[in-house]
Amino acid sequence: MAHTAMSGSGTTAGDDPLQTAVWRLRSRGCWTDAAALLAPRAAEPAAALERAGLLVERCLFTCDGWPEAEDALRNAEAVARDDEERGGAASERGRLAYAATRLGVRDRADEARSALGRATALLAPSSPQRPLLDFRRGLVAEHIADSPQSALAAYQRAHAGAEAQGDPLLLSFTWQQQAGLALRDGEPAKARQGFSECLRIREELGYLIGTAPALAGLADCEPEPEASRLRSEAQRLFRLLGGVPVWLGAQLSAVVPPQASMAEPEPAGQ
Repeated sequence: MAHTAMSGSGTTAGDDPLQTAVWRLRSRGCWTDAAALLAPRAAEPAAALERAGLLVERCLFTCDGWPEAEDALRNAEAVARDDEERGGAASERGRLAYAATRLGVRDRADEARSALGRATALLAPSSPQRPLLDFRRGLVAEHIADSPQSALAAYQRAHAGAEAQGDPLLLSFTWQQQAGLALRDGEPAKARQGFSECLRIREELGYLIGTAPALAGLADCEPEPEASRLRSEAQRLFRLLGGVPVWLGAQLSAVVPPQASMAEPEPAGQ
């Protein structure tokens, strides 16, 4: 959801006040409230797609709200008028199917591939949505097809596109995923750079719900005692947000002693 046809994303000065309000809620995990702000404009393709994206993101972070996301996505598909809008809806359809598969709710891998393939055919090479689509295709390649080389190529395309478009939030995600692949390949220095850049961008944007995963990733690249400090901070944020993202819980509980999260680490910049 890094790109919409609406005015701004709420992350820079001069953005549409509605987008700023949506961003503030989204960045703190209040997806339902953010989507409610867009509900009066649900007949407009751009707003409908953004609203669907918010509710799909809620599914990814909470493993909850699937019916609401499906309803919003069907609406976005219904009001789409041209290939750009239909391609954006197909990309969100692919992300929802990916989320259901990745979180073990239901195997929708074929649907994810099909929807992202349809988005690729609909969106022009110059479309502002292509970098985000490349990123999502990378996720499917990495986590569903188990093809890290294909995933890396997709992340690199997404990264270059995000840089060209000045999309810092998407850049934080491409840094994060490339760092994860580098760590998997035994390249801790490269991984440390990626997770550090991811964390820096998210702190600057105030993307609170994405800060704990960045801290946890960076912790995996650092020696002690810095690794424990970073994990303790990640655990603190995770608890502050009510256990979001849900998939981070097992990772943190496996490495952070219960008493460590009670320490008062340095706060993440917001």
